[in-house]
Amino acid sequence: MSQEIMNPSWKLSLPHILVASIVSFLFGYHLGVVNEPLESISIDLGFSGNTLAEGLVVSICLAGAFIGSLLSGWIVDGIGRRKAFQLCALPMIIGASISAMTQNLEGMLLGRFLVGTGLGVGPPVASLYVTEVSPSFIRGTYGSFIQIATCLGLIGALFIGIPVKTNPGWWRLCFWVSTIPAAILTVAMAFCAESPHWLYKRGRSAEAEIEFEKLLGGSHVKSAIAELSKVDRDETDTIKFSELLYGRHSRVVFIGSTLFALQQLSGINAVFYFSSTVFRSAGVSSNLANIFVGVANFLGSIIALILMDKLGRKALLMWSFFGMAISMALQVAAAGLPLSSSGGFYLSVGGMLLFVLTFAVGAGPVPGLLLSEIFPSRIRAKAMAFCMSVHWVFNFFVGLLFLRLLEQLGRQLLYFIFGTFCMIAVLFVKRNVMETKGKSLQEIEIALLPED
Repeated sequence: MSQEIMNPSWKLSLPHILVASIVSFLFGYHLGVVNEPLESISIDLGFSGNTLAEGLVVSICLAGAFIGSLLSGWIVDGIGRRKAFQLCALPMIIGASISAMTQNLEGMLLGRFLVGTGLGVGPPVASLYVTEVSPSFIRGTYGSFIQIATCLGLIGALFIGIPVKTNPGWWRLCFWVSTIPAAILTVAMAFCAESPHWLYKRGRSAEAEIEFEKLLGGSHVKSAIAELSKVDRDETDTIKFSELLYGRHSRVVFIGSTLFALQQLSGINAVFYFSSTVFRSAGVSSNLANIFVGVANFLGSIIALILMDKLGRKALLMWSFFGMAISMALQVAAAGLPLSSSGGFYLSVGGMLLFVLTFAVGAGPVPGLLLSEIFPSRIRAKAMAFCMSVHWVFNFFVGLLFLRLLEQLGRQLLYFIFGTFCMIAVLFVKRNVMETKGKSLQEIEIALLPED
């Protein structure tokens, strides 16, 4: 009974979180939408056999995402969280429509680039919004919705793409489908609450109270506003990149950037890429391989949902990276055996699925949520933008160099390197990351506030 009086109802904020999660669904969908139809697209648009063009269709999204993520901090601080969601949906709708209608490679690249800019803005805005509108006791659980929605987007893209094998023109429908959730996001966000934290730091305290009432209920408004007032409201100052790198908050920005870098250096995207090859060499279809990986990813996300507010962020991160290191050890052992042997196959596939599962439990969902919690409100949006830019840069280079390194170093050494980065991540988290479970954003900010 006392717990119910102390905590606001989670039911009030849930609809707002679900709408915000649409952007994560779109993120997952657009990352996976060209995987199955790529062959049909290349034949239709006349670049079949041109591996450079095929690679550009897949990866130009990353270039757009890098630019979008760089701009996201200024967008979200300038126009607010709700309008930023609506703004990021616009290039996704326009870009997907261009890709669906194009008759040439240039049109496809333009469409994918525009979609990428929306994808770059969307995830940092979603992490910020979920963190700022969630009650502290359930913030971790709600943060897991982002990873679950991303998984559902990837799985949705896989299933939408299946008919392309028998219907070569189906790929155009795959792009048209993505405009529906983007349009829903644009309309539904108009009815969602604006972030009270953003309103308060803009000096709009009365509006912040109204939004808190929508999210927490009337009886919790005064205490929520009192929490906000604990931290100085010096938000109108312009934040420069130099302040993020060398200012009084540079340490938390360093922690955030390093977490995202280690997330990518763990090799997660490389493992996703190589999974189909491993399965195919054992006679398993790529569709079945994608389903196995998708199920492992989704199952890990559900575990994260259950444990995020019980075990806490730090413990999940450490155990997740440790589990990924063990998985890479299995891959190293498998690489020493012939893949045609049953031992080599089971070790390799088992290690791969365990890697994806343990990633989805912590290293996948935690960094985005944790960083939006530990960054002070004054720099939160722009620091998230900077760290997401680091994420996209490392994502790009790991994807670009993976096959070349695999060729030069071999599976055994490359997976050993990935496993080493996972262990470095365990030590880094142990030494540098604070636990944020159950704390208000203001309590976290005060705890991390550097001495002047």
